[in-house]
Amino acid sequence: MSIDELPQILFNICILGNMSVVGPRPILQSELEENYTPEEQKLLLSVKPGLTGYWQAYARNDVGYQNHERQDMELYYVKNQSVGLDINILFKTVEAVIYKKGAK
Repeated sequence: MSIDELPQILFNICILGNMSVVGPRPILQSELEENYTPEEQKLLLSVKPGLTGYWQAYARNDVGYQNHERQDMELYYVKNQSVGLDINILFKTVEAVIYKKGAK
């Protein structure tokens, strides 16, 4: 049920402030370099990573890097971020967790 994410709320969001509730998923440097162009990397790193985001809410593990779908979803959020999109992502995340969509 993605309960493993709860410590991130307290530590990374509330205490350190280095994450937001909604944003692109934090990724490893190797994933960043292998899957994003330098321009995309700069854009992706221009916002705080999030506990949940567009990719997690709408695709989760059903979409990967292979056909550039995950990258497109993460960059869509960065280019279109708004309070309304964040609210939609939060509701969609709850739905995805409850119905275990994309969970592996």
